[in-house]
Amino acid sequence: MRFYEALDVPPRLALDPEDLKQRFYGKSRLWHPDRFARASPEEQQKALEMTSVLNDAFRTLKDPVQRAEYFLGERGLGPTKHAPAELLEEVFEMNMALEELREGDQSARPQLEAARNRFEQLLAEIDHGLYDMSIRFDEAQDESLLHAIRSGLDRRRYVSNLIRDVDKELNVHLPN
Repeated sequence: MRFYEALDVPPRLALDPEDLKQRFYGKSRLWHPDRFARASPEEQQKALEMTSVLNDAFRTLKDPVQRAEYFLGERGLGPTKHAPAELLEEVFEMNMALEELREGDQSARPQLEAARNRFEQLLAEIDHGLYDMSIRFDEAQDESLLHAIRSGLDRRRYVSNLIRDVDKELNVHLPN
């Protein structure tokens, strides 16, 4: 848990953003390369490395989704490539509408906009569920919750990609 250690925070899924920011600023001041301008080349290099690690750690840990992905990755629970089965029919219909839009059929636009709105709502629900599971994991340290969190992250990634694809096509094929 290198990122947690770098910022002196306990390895948890739910972190206080303000505390994290204060720890980052404190550590950044401590390791800022300007403080090592007259130090040995080894110490200067160490300051540069620590600054890089601190920046990466803060960027990762401040975002709840990136933090969860990092947390799980450190435990060997990386993402899977499974598409959520409950979304397959809806995605099939959306892909047909995307193809119609690409072919110039603007009548597909309302269906795509509705799908996008539905996926945005689903994304918010997933985020809420991930937050709840993160709190529960931190309290109970129940390893089975990590698999549920990974499943939630997989669903989130899939839905985010759908939103991105719909946005791209809606913006590319704007009506005249």
